[in-house]
Amino acid sequence: MGFGQLLSATDIAASGLAAERLRMEVVANNIANAHSTRTVEGGPYRRQQVVFSAALENAIGGGRPGLGGVNVVGIEQDMAPLQSVYDPGHPDAGPNGMVEMPNVRLPHEMVDLLTASRSYEANLKSLQMFRQMAEQALGLLRGLS
Repeated sequence: MGFGQLLSATDIAASGLAAERLRMEVVANNIANAHSTRTVEGGPYRRQQVVFSAALENAIGGGRPGLGGVNVVGIEQDMAPLQSVYDPGHPDAGPNGMVEMPNVRLPHEMVDLLTASRSYEANLKSLQMFRQMAEQALGLLRGLS
């Protein structure tokens, strides 16, 4: 095993940390816009979600050996139907008093946030364990000389 492959474990965990951080940011953005009925594009806010692809799939398809972590493919809008709420006093209400609200569901966002947070913690813990193992290996090597 080469030195580059030894550090690939840190690359995998780092890609997971970056991906989960982005996922937490998207969830926070969804929660912040849970009641936004007007966006720059027009219409109510649509929930966004991060799309991941395993780097292993890319490695197999591209003929690259080894594992590579996770890649963020993009951020997509959730095309689930919007909620219609009767609120005739709302500035964006239609002639029948119905307002189209964002398709953000706070319980779903909280589950996504918890999942992303736990995944972030798991990646961080794997980095900490790798660091401890490297320190112990260096300590053993120092003892040999």
